[in-house]
Amino acid sequence: MRTCGVLLPVASLPSKYGIGTFSKEAYEFIDQLWKAGQNYWQILPLGPTGYGDSPYQSFSAFAGNPYFIDLDQLKEEGLLTEEECQEADCGQNPEEISYEAVYQTRFQVLRKAYDRLKRLEKEENEAGKSLKEKFEEELSPETIDYCFYAAVKKAFGEKSWSQWDEDIKLRKPEAVARYQKELEDEICFYEFQQVTFLKQWKALKEYAHSKDIQIIGDIPIYVAFDSADSWAHPELFQFDEECQPVAVAGCPPDAFSATGQLWGNPLYRWDYHKKTGFSWWMKRIRFSFELYDMVRVDHFRGFDQYYAIPFGETTAIHGAWEDGPGIAIFEKIKEVFGKVNIIAEDLGFLTPSVLKLLEDKKALVLLNKSDLEPVITPETMREKTGHPVLVISAKEGEGIQELEEKIRSLFFQGEVDFNDEVLITNLRQKQALADAANSLAMVIESIENGMPEDFFTIDLKDAYTSLGFIIGEEIGDDLANEIFGKFCMGK
Repeated sequence: MRTCGVLLPVASLPSKYGIGTFSKEAYEFIDQLWKAGQNYWQILPLGPTGYGDSPYQSFSAFAGNPYFIDLDQLKEEGLLTEEECQEADCGQNPEEISYEAVYQTRFQVLRKAYDRLKRLEKEENEAGKSLKEKFEEELSPETIDYCFYAAVKKAFGEKSWSQWDEDIKLRKPEAVARYQKELEDEICFYEFQQVTFLKQWKALKEYAHSKDIQIIGDIPIYVAFDSADSWAHPELFQFDEECQPVAVAGCPPDAFSATGQLWGNPLYRWDYHKKTGFSWWMKRIRFSFELYDMVRVDHFRGFDQYYAIPFGETTAIHGAWEDGPGIAIFEKIKEVFGKVNIIAEDLGFLTPSVLKLLEDKKALVLLNKSDLEPVITPETMREKTGHPVLVISAKEGEGIQELEEKIRSLFFQGEVDFNDEVLITNLRQKQALADAANSLAMVIESIENGMPEDFFTIDLKDAYTSLGFIIGEEIGDDLANEIFGKFCMGK
């Protein structure tokens, strides 16, 4: 059955406090999705953001961003006053988020809510459990690790954990005990943030379910170096004895960047993860599905092979591909959780081994300029991958519009006899063709720029899925072979 939804980051919701939150506007957005007949709300990662404010560089894979806490709800609970809420008013520009302004004001206001909760708790619960004990009953050990990390980080002027004093940097037991005692209240403040975040988010998620809206979450495959994850569990990563990375993540030079991309994230010690039954990853998947109904994994191809760049390099030129865990991690996920809804992000060049991992059975495309000898033939590509192959020839200077017409003639003017349903009837279908044509044009540019032969082949999964939209059904293997196996241009 065909379903649809909308991608909208929580941060992009309207808000008088300068950044979107789990506020009434979030509930109203869910109402709008329901009225529009949508099935999904896709969001970006919800973790606490670090320098650069990217949701893909979070301080923890097991924590939520306190910026998303709705202050008006805290006001309704008697933890804030209207005047205190106004102190967090960073919404002078309705079209942009000033993360600096949010950072400078939000924690101060949340601290006032926390202090008021402490006073109320003390008045009402003299002999019972402490507030910290109550919080920690609701949080996972990994989230508690984040709260400890955040408190220590603040004590060191927000420096990366690699610049902390040696004893706490390496988590010596006596140092851990000392900082936990000295920073007990600050740790509790961060625990308050996480408990409040989870309470408000789960209420919003439950409301979405009442409207038959499912949440599609997003988890980056990598964690940030400056994170609770890498500090608390250095054994999980490719670190040396001083907890410095041996190699870091990125991607190689391509048509978009002559020097590649140097992301700088720590790389996993996949051999260690495998020995532990992927224990840390199972915890991460469990936490993710507590937050979301479906999970999109960013940079999915990193499970097949990952690009490792020696630490200290200033570009990604001198990296190398290394093998990831492959299917083993997904077999473990299935063993532990049964069937779960995971969406594989497929950006970048997908090798046959990645395609095999995805078990996609979609078609590959081979592009050749008409005046070039094919470096890879349809027959060898089909033999190597087991996938049907479509060949499209591109002439010198051929642009997007010409390619769109070529695709149109291939699919929609009689060369392929589907049935009478195959018509371009709406803007979505036209956009699908335009997107496919644009993708092909970029590959032609790569060819003309003398890029390696890998760039002559691209995955057409998106265009293939778009074709499914057009004919109103999922493409099966028989139809795939008819489209991509029999009818080839430029042979």
